[in-house]
Amino acid sequence: MELRQMRCFAALAEELHFGRAAARLSMAQPALSLQIQMLEKDLGVQLLIRSTRRVQLTKAGEVFHERCVRMLQEIETSSAIVRAIAGKDVSRITIGTIYPATFGVLPAFLRKLGQRFPDVQIHISSGSTDQIIRDLEKGRVNLGFIRPVENIGSLRWHTIANERYLLAVPSGGALAATDKITMTDLKRERIISFSRSNLSYTEKYFFEQFRTHGLGDNVACSCDDTLSLVSLVSAGIGVGFVPEWTKDLPNRSFLLREVEGIDFTVGLGLAWNKEDPTANRDEIVEIARSLALPARIRNTDRGHIGSRKPRALAERE
Repeated sequence: MELRQMRCFAALAEELHFGRAAARLSMAQPALSLQIQMLEKDLGVQLLIRSTRRVQLTKAGEVFHERCVRMLQEIETSSAIVRAIAGKDVSRITIGTIYPATFGVLPAFLRKLGQRFPDVQIHISSGSTDQIIRDLEKGRVNLGFIRPVENIGSLRWHTIANERYLLAVPSGGALAATDKITMTDLKRERIISFSRSNLSYTEKYFFEQFRTHGLGDNVACSCDDTLSLVSLVSAGIGVGFVPEWTKDLPNRSFLLREVEGIDFTVGLGLAWNKEDPTANRDEIVEIARSLALPARIRNTDRGHIGSRKPRALAERE
């Protein structure tokens, strides 16, 4: 069994299509088929079920794919460690981000990263906090912009900001000219809220606030993400609570207002695997430390993520 065969099988197992896998590997489809046949012959088991319509993994193929991913990643990590020890520069950095929550910090990070490593290849991957954490643990991502979570083992963490949740109101709405807003004022408004399949800590907090102040019937519209919510506010559909980073959005048609009695913050930080030789370079760590937003940050720490209990647990934007 050769390393080339393992790479071919891993690509095919992920694509489940010989043509796409061959294109991904920059090789001819017959050559890919030959590599898979040789691998199955060496192992003495069938890894794939082929038909004219689709490709499926056998049970043995599913298990072997998981093993292949681990082994290939270990080889890549070992190569990176050896290059780092030899003083070789970074060649590729993969960044996971809960975009658009990183709208205000990601450009600055990429600019500083590009200045320090002008020849580096950068790949940006968007996803949820949970997904990015899994990718960090498996070595698929070097650095991840995520929300604070508890108990995720050996990942390292640096706080960038703790942002308040503020009320987004239409620029021409009645509340736009109000300096002091209370929850009672919202009884005259249509409220837009988040409504996801799995309630986050944020949603539970605001649902409780709406219930406490008798605003349940005012929730007239719901959405899955922050950009959709501010779009609805901008269109004059209603008002809604959003994180402070939304003030960085260009050409916005809404204003942010504090509401008496609402004191809710959500964290944002950069995480990385302490065993990743790329992410643990001093230059990259210093770039991460320089990202802290002085206007929004309440405190910073560098250490194991989960070393303190956050106000808000991980959630999608």
